[in-house]
Amino acid sequence: MSTRADQAIAALRKGHDDLSALVAGLTPEQLTGPSAASEWDVSQVVSHLGSGAEINLEALRASLEGRPAPEFEFNKGVWARWDAMTPQERQAAFPAANARLVEAYEAFTPQQKEEHRIDLGWMPEPVDVATSAVLRLSEFGYHDWDVRVAFDPAATLAPEAAALMADRVEGLLGWIAKPANLDGRTADLLVRLTDTGEELGLRLADPVALTAAPEAPDGELDLPLEAWLRLAAGRLKPEYTPASVSITGPITLDDLRKVFPGY
Repeated sequence: MSTRADQAIAALRKGHDDLSALVAGLTPEQLTGPSAASEWDVSQVVSHLGSGAEINLEALRASLEGRPAPEFEFNKGVWARWDAMTPQERQAAFPAANARLVEAYEAFTPQQKEEHRIDLGWMPEPVDVATSAVLRLSEFGYHDWDVRVAFDPAATLAPEAAALMADRVEGLLGWIAKPANLDGRTADLLVRLTDTGEELGLRLADPVALTAAPEAPDGELDLPLEAWLRLAAGRLKPEYTPASVSITGPITLDDLRKVFPGY
């Protein structure tokens, strides 16, 4: 039986294989072209994923060796090294760095996946292997899309990743949502995920929150799961919005894009 950890690790593997193949074939001009991540070119997104892989791997190794989680100074050193690389050096370094992290997850035994705990250094307490893998998948999934959509405007989040990334949406709202951009307006929306059949509520107030599906919503938002995830992360600009997305009521898609401006 496939566990949540197994599913997340398999999604990390597929994402790694697919993105590594894409990155390897990019020209110098493509590497320095714009990505969908705010203020980052493609090579900078690759750099972020590569440095993140190294930092995550050190946390995994520390947990297995009984050491404390890496200090922030370690992270700063990794970021500085990747920031100093040329775009071509990032292109060459990313596949190996990310492969080492994926392989470390794949090496966990079934018992470790159930019992082992990893101190990531920024969570309130150590997390299990599944949670650690899903957290990495959420970061990887959005930035993988940031790269791929630069060359394919119809790109979507990888479906095997999106199903697991949905667990993390609520955690995004506290730091990414900007309800003040609605200029005092509030609303309760019914969000209908058209491909999964799930319904939930989106309370546009301060703070923005997910709720149970409201019985008398102010409006309705219908969209696929992956588009909902991209909206929450500020990645549903008009040019990247599927034709199937629709909204009714006093709040528009442009309003929601202001509430979720992205990063």
